[in-house]
Amino acid sequence: MVQRIHILGASGSGTSTLAKALSEKLGYRHFDTDNYYWLPTEDPFTQPRPVDQRQTLLDRDLTTYDKWVLSGSLCGWGDIFIRYFELVIYLWIPSDIRLGRLQDREWERYGADMEPGGKRYLSHKAFMEWAAKYDNGGPEIRSRALHEAWLANLTCPVLKLEGDMTVEARTDAVLGKLKALS
Repeated sequence: MVQRIHILGASGSGTSTLAKALSEKLGYRHFDTDNYYWLPTEDPFTQPRPVDQRQTLLDRDLTTYDKWVLSGSLCGWGDIFIRYFELVIYLWIPSDIRLGRLQDREWERYGADMEPGGKRYLSHKAFMEWAAKYDNGGPEIRSRALHEAWLANLTCPVLKLEGDMTVEARTDAVLGKLKALS
């Protein structure tokens, strides 16, 4: 049985949501790359952790537990962990749906701080502009082009789930893939 799963895709594509659902269903630990990439600060997601520290922290967790689901992108800084992956899942949804989800998530997290004049207005605006570049950006940024190139070099099985699917449908597709790999 596959015990080490990595899920990646654009911000807002549902990688964390699917990872949580799978970890609950399978009894696996869930780790998210944001917890390793970003320093815990009062204003979250603003200060990247140095690469060597990210790698040390993530390596500790991935080697401490036998069964896990890792969500989020680690292309470039986390390529040293590719050898651990037994299945990689790529999620893609249409940009308008994804950006709407991100807008809703940001509003839920930060509320009025995202409005013009709010303390997160400029960072929110920059984040949404960055996220909007995913589908058409080149491999020099976190983009579909980068993810597709990264996926093409993997030796483990890859499952691509594209389109606006429910969490249940995605979970069922992954469970079917896991059964086929057993």
